[in-house]
Parts: sequence; C-alpha cells; structure tokens
Amino acid sequence: MKYHILDPEVAGGLGSRTELDSSVHPPLVTRLHYELDAWMGDDLVQTFPCYLATEKLQANLAAIHPTGLKFAAAEVTTSETFRELHPETAVPRLVWLQISGVQGKDDFGLTGNARIVVSDRVLRVMQTTRLNYCDVEDFTG
Repeated sequence: MKYHILDPEVAGGLGSRTELDSSVHPPLVTRLHYELDAWMGDDLVQTFPCYLATEKLQANLAAIHPTGLKFAAAEVTTSETFRELHPETAVPRLVWLQISGVQGKDDFGLTGNARIVVSDRVLRVMQTTRLNYCDVEDFTG
C-alpha cells in the first residue's frame, strides 16, 4: 500500500487553554484549544503538533474505520483577526484527530517531527472533501 505525507492548511494556532507537555518533542497535547485566525475552508487543518477535521471529514473517515486514529473533542474559538477578516463566516465544528498509528503501517501515523502520514485509502476518502490548501507528497519511509 502507498502512503502519503499531508501538509494541511494552518488556519490558526494553539489557544491559551491548550494543555501540553513541552519537555518532549513533539509536545504532548492533553487538551486542545484551537484558535482560528484565517480559515480558507478546508476540511483538514493543522497547528503544530495537532490536526483537526470538520464533522464531514470525520464522518467520512469513521465510515472506513481507519487504524491509528481516534477522534476527540477540541475547544475551537475565533480570534479578533478572524472575526474582522471573516465576519460572515460560519465556523464548522472541528474535531481533534488523535493519531497514534505507526507511519507506513497504519492508516494514520506521524513522522518524528509530527507530520501526518496517511494510507492511500484514507487519502482517497479525504479527497472527497475540500483539501484545496493541503499539500500531498509520497511517503517513502
């Protein structure tokens, strides 16, 4: 099976209520607060070291039961900048993709620097949603 590294849109950053252990690399996040600054509408977004998906992408992924992935709640807020730039934009509910799989083996994995690696079958599902600002490259292990 082929695998791919994804580099999704960075639509925001870690909010002030994020809880993490920065004594390890990548930091271990135990509570995620994601603050949107400028969302272009993709169904997959990131901020180091976390990834979030819209409910639409979550439902599509859950339907194939991918290995190496759990969904978790995240607190999502908008910054003042976001509200000024996008006053009419309705922000969808975003869920945290907690990735625990082995890169190049499970459907979801992470590289040593927390880049997301997905299987071909997961990429095909993701491509049924909006990923206009997500770069995709082959993973060679």
